[in-house]
Amino acid sequence: MADADRDMRAEVSIAAPPERVWELLTRTRTHVDASPELVAMLPLKPGGFREGQWFLGLNRRKAVVWPTRNVVTAVVPHRRLAWDTTTSGARWLFELEPAASGTRLVQHRVLTKQLTKLSTVFATALLGGVSGHADELEEGMAATLHRLKHIAENT
Repeated sequence: MADADRDMRAEVSIAAPPERVWELLTRTRTHVDASPELVAMLPLKPGGFREGQWFLGLNRRKAVVWPTRNVVTAVVPHRRLAWDTTTSGARWLFELEPAASGTRLVQHRVLTKQLTKLSTVFATALLGGVSGHADELEEGMAATLHRLKHIAENT
């Protein structure tokens, strides 16, 4: 197990153009379908993915379900999509780059501030510990990108 406050990164090459990958990334359903932890992503204001948009995320790990509040911080079409999870202090970032084979997609999770006390207590009490959950998140990021790859290449 590594430090829970580490920056996390996963990457995948997708045999589809950035426009197709972007189309998928800007659908809330895609995130739900691709993520092993996210079970719902609901916009709290009208307008889809745009800077300042709020989303309610519902996450699940085994029998534990919890909400998150997320605020979209960057929307650069076909290049970058990011949101901050205010309940934990994490920023989730997707970066797209054109590649000879289609698109290189990179996902990052960075902490914009120290993990919140609520997040630390919650992870310790219900998710097997902060570091263990961080390890699961990192594995989940790789799984998410591989699922996105499959969706982009097969639909």
